[in-house]
Amino acid sequence: MEKSVLAVDLGGTKILIGEVSLDGEVLGSKVYASTVVSQDQVFETIAASLRDYITHVGLQREAAAIGIGVVGRVNTREGIWLEIDTSRSQPIELAQKISELFAMPCTIGNDVYCATLAEQKWGCGTYSNNFIYMNIGTGIAARSVVNGEPIIGGHYNAGEVGHHVVDYDSDVQCICGRKGCVELLASGLGMHNRIVALKPSYPDSAIVIPNEGRVGVEEIFAGYDHGDPLCTVVVDTALQAVAETIMNMVRFSDPDTVVLGGGVVNGSWFIDKLQPRLQAKTMRFVTNGVRKSVIDEAFIGLKGAAWMAIRTIPKLEA
Repeated sequence: MEKSVLAVDLGGTKILIGEVSLDGEVLGSKVYASTVVSQDQVFETIAASLRDYITHVGLQREAAAIGIGVVGRVNTREGIWLEIDTSRSQPIELAQKISELFAMPCTIGNDVYCATLAEQKWGCGTYSNNFIYMNIGTGIAARSVVNGEPIIGGHYNAGEVGHHVVDYDSDVQCICGRKGCVELLASGLGMHNRIVALKPSYPDSAIVIPNEGRVGVEEIFAGYDHGDPLCTVVVDTALQAVAETIMNMVRFSDPDTVVLGGGVVNGSWFIDKLQPRLQAKTMRFVTNGVRKSVIDEAFIGLKGAAWMAIRTIPKLEA
């Protein structure tokens, strides 16, 4: 029977479970509700979701391994999920626990690391060994691939560029202890929070703050296009913050390609507005430019988790 792998992509409010073929085709998937309260709680949710998927959705092929992408710091080699963030740090041997439950190999990785692996295997990695993948969604994080190797760092914390300071005059406090971090100014959540904070100073803005949920980036971008003064301030700040972050990362790792993913960059609007803010002298060796990932945003994390799992299958078995 043909082989496949099970893949898990953990988000802040949902878990995506899928079966993926050994050549990267998503054979089936299902979304489950989730909250990221603690690592133990997430383990129970992932386990229950996998059981449900296997039982009620069913497998089209014989699953040979499981790959899981999670938020926070991960020791992929040892299979240990070290922490969600600095306030939620309860190291758990997630790979071993899942492997024992489902009687197959399991490997785990950070969610943006997984997306970078997918990009390396099926995206810009097909023509570049030196690239940056940056995810701009609810938060902001990135990974640099240098000479074909993703940079992980000695404490599995490389690429947390959301905490790169881009505004030294900012009074916006970050959980990292500093002010003016790009994530606070340019992520989806960050732009919503800036809209809420600045709205009293812009009474003529057409933006309405909802009682529940967030002001979506589509609404903020539309306001920018219509000259809404509040949206203009927030979006101009976000665009410049991302531009500065990209240019600094380019100076660090010398890539020939920069790929953007995440909900904020869906479509071409954000990247089109971003390009003029990138200085030519800094970007001169980025010969493939700054571009949106060609991989479906809904599945890039899932496919990266799958590729981690595929690599654990012995070659003869695969």
